Amino acid sequence: MAGRISDEDIALVRERSSIAEVAGEHIQLRNAGGGNLKGLCPFHEEKSPSFNITPSRGYWYCFGCAEGGDVITFVRKLEHLSFTEAIERLAQRAGIQLRYEQGGYVPGREQGERSRLIEAHKAAAEFYASLLPTPEAAPGRRFLSERGFERVDAEHFGVGYAPVEWDRLARHLQGRGFTANELIKGGLARDGRRGPVDRFRGRLVWPIRDITGEVIGFGARKLLDSDDGPKYLNTPESPIYKKSSVLYGIDLAKREISKRSQAVVVEGYTDVMACHLAGVPTAVATCGTSFGEEHIKVLRRLLLDQAEFRGEVVFTFDGDSAGQKAALRAFADEQKFVTQTFVAVQPDGLDPCDLRVKQGDAAVRDLIAAREPLFAFAIRSVISRYELTTNEGRLAALDAAAPLVAGIKDSALRGRYAVDLDRWLGFMDERMVLRRIQEVGGRPTGGRGAPERGARRAGAARPADPADPVARIEAEALKLAVQRPALMGPEFDALGAQAFSAPEHVALYELIITAGGTVAGGPGGREWVDLLVGATEDESLRALATRFAVEPVRAELASEERYGQAVLARLAEIAVTRALVQVKAKMERLNPVEQLQEYNRLFGELVALEQQRRVLRERAVGA
Repeated sequence: MAGRISDEDIALVRERSSIAEVAGEHIQLRNAGGGNLKGLCPFHEEKSPSFNITPSRGYWYCFGCAEGGDVITFVRKLEHLSFTEAIERLAQRAGIQLRYEQGGYVPGREQGERSRLIEAHKAAAEFYASLLPTPEAAPGRRFLSERGFERVDAEHFGVGYAPVEWDRLARHLQGRGFTANELIKGGLARDGRRGPVDRFRGRLVWPIRDITGEVIGFGARKLLDSDDGPKYLNTPESPIYKKSSVLYGIDLAKREISKRSQAVVVEGYTDVMACHLAGVPTAVATCGTSFGEEHIKVLRRLLLDQAEFRGEVVFTFDGDSAGQKAALRAFADEQKFVTQTFVAVQPDGLDPCDLRVKQGDAAVRDLIAAREPLFAFAIRSVISRYELTTNEGRLAALDAAAPLVAGIKDSALRGRYAVDLDRWLGFMDERMVLRRIQEVGGRPTGGRGAPERGARRAGAARPADPADPVARIEAEALKLAVQRPALMGPEFDALGAQAFSAPEHVALYELIITAGGTVAGGPGGREWVDLLVGATEDESLRALATRFAVEPVRAELASEERYGQAVLARLAEIAVTRALVQVKAKMERLNPVEQLQEYNRLFGELVALEQQRRVLRERAVGA
């Protein structure tokens, strides 16, 4: 695994990756005035444009779905990439050779090697696909036809045929300029006595692509009786192929997974094809390994699986013992998801591909629609092993299932499944079952509080009401402090958090002060916004800073300075008005005769505040 990308290179990628140019490759942008651009948001359906870009600061924000960030955030969200993957994608676009630290790599070598191996796999995929229509690939076409796939389906998924000859692919790729070492290192060939020999021969092959659509490996299915190898053969681990994090079909499914908030995990390449063609375009499959933690990370990014139930993951398993074991393995990983997990079980043991052939597309859709919560399936799979007609058998089943129920993190859900377990076992004694589960788990079962997994982060600020005139003025002041900090100057910094009423505005003001105040922002620009966004781990606060970096202020550029002073005066006037109200309230509680001294003091304070408010009102004209 490569080391960390150097900070200098990350900064260079940001500098050379214009958010307007990168976004403009995916959406049509038009001038929105003030140097800003506007277009239809690529992240949600909308009829009028609410996606805004401020090229001078390098940030974007959508006022429709409240998403925003810099060019790296845009690429990550659009392509569903990790931070490193997004940097590498942008670096490749900008022609930048990245340097990796702490990994022992020669600068530039890893990225160059990756590019070469990607190109070799792309050429191999084209070679295999070109052979599928030829006479020698008849067994492969017959295999596909028997499973309900037509030629156009094979072309859509890039299915190809690996010829029987020992080194036909190797000779083809070497003729294209790739070295024997590159073919062997990428897993396309093995070292033979007289040079590299093809890894896949006489097999139907599926190109395995990463989330960006690059071919990084292959899965190959045996066709000939003379082939003494395994039924399925996959690319070995290589610098570009890590089976623990690869999901077949993820390149085709990623947008639908995000759109529908659902991912369907099946067991094979033909199952993925069958699901997509049957109207379940969220299907993916592991490649030669069981579903694990790295696969979960991939799906979590697509499902936006962060702090609440946003979607679902559906596992398809057979109803036999092997399928039950697979479900229990998935149960162990379920706690690493925040989203809901389900199992779709076909009682007659048909996988989605066979089900589509025998019963049609609708049956595949019905299979997924009839999904069952993974918790319920796993618990019932365990208790099904015991004789439930005897007390001894029921107690043994309870002891076996209790750890599963106790392991459910969501307290409310844990309590509900405890009740279900009592019903499934036939005890009709919820207290006894609850006590047993509590003894195993060492924590209370059930509860009326909000589920841990669905809880909101403590301290999250309530959004300000845009219709509130006071909140609007506060927002204008903060926008100017984010966009034009030098214009606001020390007067803004001296306002104090008490000048703001909306909790989210208070939080952003305090963030600006923590970052050094407007004096640290200088003329503003990308560096100042980067400083603010990087100074907090609060995602909602980051989003607000990004929004205010992009949202236009309510003044023309030429009059911004005058407008800024008016906004500051208006904020100060509001604060003085609050103080006036408090002084009047105190005076109303006093007896002017018995408390004359205190009454006169407050009256003098009232006169001074009224005078101060008149001055501020004159300055605030235009805010």
